[in-house]
Amino acid sequence: MLLRITDHRRDKGCRPEHDPVGGHRFHFGHRCRFLPEQDHSGDPVLSAIRFEKVCKSYDDQVVLKDFDLEVRSAETKIVLGGSGSGKSTILKMVLGLVKPDRGRIRVNDQDITDLSEDELMEIRKQIGMVFQEGALFDSITVGENVAYPLREGKQHTNDEIEAAVKRLLGFVGLASAYDKMPSELSGGMRRRVAIARAVVHRPSIVLYDEPTAGLDPITSRTICDLVIALRDLEGVSSIFVTHDLSAAMTLASEMALRDAAGEVTFRSEDDNFCLANTRFVILKDGQIIFEGTDEALGKTDDEYVREFLE
Repeated sequence: MLLRITDHRRDKGCRPEHDPVGGHRFHFGHRCRFLPEQDHSGDPVLSAIRFEKVCKSYDDQVVLKDFDLEVRSAETKIVLGGSGSGKSTILKMVLGLVKPDRGRIRVNDQDITDLSEDELMEIRKQIGMVFQEGALFDSITVGENVAYPLREGKQHTNDEIEAAVKRLLGFVGLASAYDKMPSELSGGMRRRVAIARAVVHRPSIVLYDEPTAGLDPITSRTICDLVIALRDLEGVSSIFVTHDLSAAMTLASEMALRDAAGEVTFRSEDDNFCLANTRFVILKDGQIIFEGTDEALGKTDDEYVREFLE
């Protein structure tokens, strides 16, 4: 059974793949589960990502200095900062691609700082990654691209993989693209396929590296809706690196909800509702100079932050 999403926001900027005029965008399967559900009933509330006094330099350039950051379960941290402020290094460190000079890094409460490459491969199975350009394989179909992480894992049958891929493509509004080649898709469609591939194995963490860069406002809003839905309906923890302040404000001020009838709606912040599971992190000279909600960001008197936002 497919469930309809209704949008109660004032600005309905996103449109479904089949409707160039307007209306509802995505359809979710029951509880939006992509593969057979895992049992997390006994799990405590986790710290999904934690940096503890991390330092990192490249030659004489200090990138991170005594850096502390925590992303809780089902929380999104939106990371902003100028060129060379350490944004990309943070993502690479979560994946274990870059080691800190000092300090500790934990993923799902496991210290990954000194793990071997084989051990890190197991950690990476818990993480999805969405790149700015989508990073799809151009020589295989969209369906095969999305299926790739599952086929690598060799833990699912072909029928399970096909069902999961089709469900995910429906989730991102591209059900009809299953047999298409990436070259047949627009830039925004490629980003949506990249999101489907990033979450097809049901990671608890997703890292977004400039996923809305270069996209028009409507397509950017579509990407934001997917990120919001994954956060609020699937409990995905994430770091969202961006220069796109409009996208950042959307993520920090809107929530996806599912009512008793199974209908999914988006709700914007108002006087009676403030989103607490998404916060801004602004970097300068390898350190966090601001961390807080969109409301706190709007009230800050920090001159660098004000100038950066303008």
